[in-house]
Amino acid sequence: MRILVSEDDFGSRNLMLRMLAALGTCEVAVDGREAVEAITKALASGTPYDLVCLDVMMPELDGHAVLTKLRELEAESEESTLRPAKVVMTTALSDFKTVSSAFRLRADGYLVKPIRKAALLAKLRELGLTP
Repeated sequence: MRILVSEDDFGSRNLMLRMLAALGTCEVAVDGREAVEAITKALASGTPYDLVCLDVMMPELDGHAVLTKLRELEAESEESTLRPAKVVMTTALSDFKTVSSAFRLRADGYLVKPIRKAALLAKLRELGLTP
């Protein structure tokens, strides 16, 4: 599985990487603009991400803007058999407006920080990414 972790906080980013490392190849982006660049390159090379973990509050572009761009890029892709990436939003924000906005933009999951490994793995199982 190809995984992108987009998280601006060093500690949170490293924690996510440790939790996900056994599941596949993990790459990181430290802000929203870097995440869009990584997603664009992955799609162009024919090796899209299976899972994208997006922090909602990031510099440059927030997670919602990155999610919007990801879905646009997937729709524009010339690869007709492309399976859209599963996107899990990760944030300290749990208010209704933020959560509902993420799902309206077609996020597949939402986890509130601090992220617990059991909750993350349960979400990935629910999304069909792990047995």
